Amino acid sequence: MKTLYLDCGMGAAGDMLMAALLELVDNKAAFLDRMNGLGLPGVEVTARPSVKCGITGTHVAVTVHGEDEISCDVDSGAAPIHLHDHHGHEHEHEHCHDHHHEHEHNHEHDHHHDHAHDHEHEHHHDHDHGHSHDHDHGHAHHHHHTGMGEIRHLLSHLDLPEQVRADAEAVYGLIAEAESHAHGRPVEEIHFHEVGSLDAVADVVGVCLLMHQLGAEQVLCSPVHVGSGQVRCAHGILPVPAPATAHILRGVPIYGGAIRGELCTPTGAALLRHFVTKFDSMPVMSVEKIGYGMGSKDFEAANCVRALLGETEESGDEVAELRCNLDDMTGEAIGFAMEELLSAGALDVFTSPIGMKKGRPAVLLTCLCRLEDREKMARLLFRHTTTLGVRESLCRRYTLERGQHTVDTPHGPVTVKTASGWGVSRSKPEYEDLARIAREQGISLTEAAELLHRPGASL
Repeated sequence: MKTLYLDCGMGAAGDMLMAALLELVDNKAAFLDRMNGLGLPGVEVTARPSVKCGITGTHVAVTVHGEDEISCDVDSGAAPIHLHDHHGHEHEHEHCHDHHHEHEHNHEHDHHHDHAHDHEHEHHHDHDHGHSHDHDHGHAHHHHHTGMGEIRHLLSHLDLPEQVRADAEAVYGLIAEAESHAHGRPVEEIHFHEVGSLDAVADVVGVCLLMHQLGAEQVLCSPVHVGSGQVRCAHGILPVPAPATAHILRGVPIYGGAIRGELCTPTGAALLRHFVTKFDSMPVMSVEKIGYGMGSKDFEAANCVRALLGETEESGDEVAELRCNLDDMTGEAIGFAMEELLSAGALDVFTSPIGMKKGRPAVLLTCLCRLEDREKMARLLFRHTTTLGVRESLCRRYTLERGQHTVDTPHGPVTVKTASGWGVSRSKPEYEDLARIAREQGISLTEAAELLHRPGASL
């Protein structure tokens, strides 16, 4: 099985993930050209080699109208907050302007910063920025605020495959929902600074596009190192991980450690949450390509996300089989119990006719579930059936990888279900779509299926 494994031992940020995945594609220049031709106003994405602790990888930079590392205000209608994935991957919140470069420089303004710089520039509240690098240049930008509606509108006008667009919108939605939860404001009241949001959108879209190009059948990830300590902000001091990041990573194995600072940004967290199917140690796999996506800051450990692309062996997984005998329930009551088990996450529920003592006919109710759901399913069996006891067996099962996609046909859109693995590949149209065509054409289900497989039907 084609597997992508992400090593997030130094956290994750959008630009670091994009850089790591970029190292796995064959034509890096073509990807950069495509990113720069998407239609994001003023956005330029560049990549260059970067060395951390003797390891060479790639650092990706996103500039908006020629400005690097622009901070982004998110206005909830009260206290301003941020939504921006900083490429130094140390993220400050609540009106904390964060500018990370490969060198250090000083800021003179009323906001608080935890880092120093060896040159100075003025940062006033009219948001005119002056940066001094190897030469002096000046520019100004104005604040225009956009909400999730505008972000969706922006994504809808980019030259992207529909799946990439849907992935990007879902990731951005995770970030906005987390910021909304952290600051106690509805999502519709969260507004993103126009320029800064373009930076974040570029990171999100870039990772989604690379995921689409790589086409991994599963994405796995290590437990995520989030850093430790606190971040200083204009309105106080926040713990690491920051509230939005912590909200996104609920249920994900995370840890701190000796490295102080914020290692995982909200954008990095949201991308992991959306794409990763399992967070665990690296599986047995035959690695074909390795990519290193570098951050800007230097630590004792290499500041990078490592991506490994290769093949894992298809293997079975363990499930629990819960069973009970029922001889005093109506068919309707048993059916209701089965529906409750399935809606609670059971993998499968079915019945078998059995005979019990004294010749009584009865029903054997079987529930297959994940190991972590055993107790929940047992409680539901006791609640919704008359059984006095539930038997449990652990089983190993072998499954095909399932998926689905929609195909446009002369008879309307049809969802096609797919299954592959273990040397086989299968597909079949969704029953409801077949039934609709059969009713519309006044034919049988078999005839409807044959209709879809005729030349020109695109199935």
